[in-house]
Amino acid sequence: MKNSALSREKQAKRALTIFFAVLCVFYVMPVLLVLLNSFKVNTFVKTDTFGWPSGESFAGLSNFVKGMTFGNYPFWKSALYSTVITILSTALILLFTSMAAWYISRVNSLLCRAIYYLCVFSMVVPFQMVMFTLSKTADTLKLNTPWTIPVIYLGFGAGLAVFMFTGFVKAIPLDIEEAAAIDGCGPLRTYFSVVLPMLRPTMISVGILEIMWIWNDYLLPYLVLDRTNYLTIPIHIQYLKGSYGTVDLGATMALILLSIIPVIVFYLTCQKHIIKGVAAGAVKG
Repeated sequence: MKNSALSREKQAKRALTIFFAVLCVFYVMPVLLVLLNSFKVNTFVKTDTFGWPSGESFAGLSNFVKGMTFGNYPFWKSALYSTVITILSTALILLFTSMAAWYISRVNSLLCRAIYYLCVFSMVVPFQMVMFTLSKTADTLKLNTPWTIPVIYLGFGAGLAVFMFTGFVKAIPLDIEEAAAIDGCGPLRTYFSVVLPMLRPTMISVGILEIMWIWNDYLLPYLVLDRTNYLTIPIHIQYLKGSYGTVDLGATMALILLSIIPVIVFYLTCQKHIIKGVAAGAVKG
């Protein structure tokens, strides 16, 4: 009986391994296609999408050069604006939502519970419901620059961040904060000296998720930013087209590859922290 049970367990594990291996291939395939086609001449991207770049189809680095020098707007400026927006937005989200989650968890009032459930509810509200009024409001309040759009990202990223931080803070023993208060720490010093270091696992996890979202976001910057002066990488790629709507697919694939490489490297470096942070934030909720 034991041998048959072990045999069935091994077969089940083998079947799951094969299933997830096939699933992984489907997930990785789009990235491989972008990689292959970024080194092809534009004509062969259309006619031989799945082929290996070789011979007359091999374009070398010409697609990368063309993509980075196309038009009057340099690619390095788009990369700079995307970096500034991503860093500022993530910093604002991590700081303010962690402080809000700590306050909500420790001050168990009706108002705090209402704010918490509003933050959770905001995660299910489609962006399309508010994008037109948001665009007008951003223009009115002058939030249409790379240095002010992080305020908008703070509003949209607060729901998930508050949810995760609140779950983790509830797992922190209150005795630690009471001991800090006895030693003379005020609320701010207690947060920065005691609570914030313990929030590190969830802080890293939320930071990774927010960075991946903001770096790849297209619709919000497209609606809000002044596109005559500021372009992010996704918008820059979308503008990579010539007359009559023709698009150089080789150069487009090259810029897409350049834009996803930092995210892939960042994710592979920090992916273990995502599981730790989610597990830590799910202890209580």
